[in-house]
Amino acid sequence: MTAPERRAPDADELLELAVRTAREAAELVARGRGTAAQSVDVKSSPVDLVTAVDKACEELVVERLLGARPDDGLLGEEGGERAGTTGVRWIVDPIDGTTNFVYGLPAYAVSIAAEVDGEVRAGVVLNVATGELYSAVLGGGAWLSTPVQPEARPLAVSGPASLAQALVATGFGYRSEQRRAQGAVVAELLPQVRDIRRFGSAALDLCTVAAGRVDAYYELHLNPWDYAAGALVAAEAGAVVTGLPGRSFGQPLGIAAAPSVAESFVALLNRLHAH
Repeated sequence: MTAPERRAPDADELLELAVRTAREAAELVARGRGTAAQSVDVKSSPVDLVTAVDKACEELVVERLLGARPDDGLLGEEGGERAGTTGVRWIVDPIDGTTNFVYGLPAYAVSIAAEVDGEVRAGVVLNVATGELYSAVLGGGAWLSTPVQPEARPLAVSGPASLAQALVATGFGYRSEQRRAQGAVVAELLPQVRDIRRFGSAALDLCTVAAGRVDAYYELHLNPWDYAAGALVAAEAGAVVTGLPGRSFGQPLGIAAAPSVAESFVALLNRLHAH
């Protein structure tokens, strides 16, 4: 007797579950903001923070996602990892931008992506501090809803005329030796672009490219939970999402840029990271 054929999961249904879960998780994070600094630990370095709220949020997200779809796999930043049998794997960052969360800077997000057979098909990034909810389904465009404008509107990237007019976002690693090298790259990059922005959340940086609020973004040494949802949002908004020439996104550099400057931006980053 042959096994029943596995039904391909519907990306819109996966997104609906992700959005519902992200909204509930964001409420938990918002409630924990007032006491965020009271239970802080560190991970890879003394400045790589994790809070009790990060851990509680991931527990809630795992419970909701696997409660609805118990046979799915999952990868979470705070240690949640399990194999599944459905071809679906959830990639979760309970608070992307934990340092911002601890300090009260309004850029920290719940990020949830649904990967199907190794390809991200749906993703949501919810900025807890502002209520802005970015979402995307593969092939279905990228969307933004806000508390002021709850009806989702489509996102589209910017179109700067040249790299010299491009506003660029980036982020830095947690180890001092990484930061020294990354700072040297920024010093060479800065005179060749309009300016640099550093928001402190890779997921939101990618969504900021999608919304046309910056023209390009790059960062070294990202983890899948940092970018899985945000990279889909950026790509579906029309950004070129790539790595250095011949490399995939995040191996080791993640790049997202408006098409009008993408080629020159990648070439510049390739030159600056060659030494």
